[in-house]
Amino acid sequence: MHVERLLGRALNSFDLPDALVERLDSALAHASSLHSSHHSAALHRVTYRHTYLLADGSSLTLWELVHNTGRDGREQHELYADETDVRLAASRLPAGLPDPEDDLDVDLDVELDVDLDADLELLGALLTRPVAPAPVVYEPDDSADHARRVLRRAENADRPGEAVAARLRGAFAHHIKQVFGRQCAVAGKDAGFTLYEHAFLLMDGSEMSVWEVEHTATPDGRHMCEVYEDEQAAREAMELRARVRGRVR
Repeated sequence: MHVERLLGRALNSFDLPDALVERLDSALAHASSLHSSHHSAALHRVTYRHTYLLADGSSLTLWELVHNTGRDGREQHELYADETDVRLAASRLPAGLPDPEDDLDVDLDVELDVDLDADLELLGALLTRPVAPAPVVYEPDDSADHARRVLRRAENADRPGEAVAARLRGAFAHHIKQVFGRQCAVAGKDAGFTLYEHAFLLMDGSEMSVWEVEHTATPDGRHMCEVYEDEQAAREAMELRARVRGRVR
């Protein structure tokens, strides 16, 4: 169950009010969204918003903070009932020395894939005002350099080659979207898979995307990035790693 996994991996779940945890027992469905993301040489920090539809018709939101400040850079999970508290906790994380080539914080608000399609269907039927997907908005913000950094951090042997890099040097605007996120059981340990689309608007008016897989399904549990030219190849790579090294639950 999603709630049980969320509470089980959080270091501070015992700080949540008992009444709040008891209300979660009646959760009928849930939807998760990425609220903010920061990745630098010193710190990887992601905040998720988990909203639950309860049996009495009300909703309840938990805020999850995931960061790599554990021993040997291992991921740590924290849960908060209030957005102000999770922002405060995020601000207190050690950021280390800034790297001028690091990406800036990226604030996103996009729906994630979740465990149970049936739950999402129920949630959509019960909510009176379903939220329509946000249109793609390209941001002109050093997009060619952003593309260079995305390709540079890719560790997979079949990452995009020079032809793709050459086209992306003509990018003048871009948009980042998370299209998938899931926890997996890998060799008896939790690991995470996240899929991002980096969409670029090029000087000739055309559009182009590359697909970035971030995961911790590595022998030592470290964070790894892979980049692919199309979404299907990226999803097949995630499925292969989950099949070889673990079992998606």
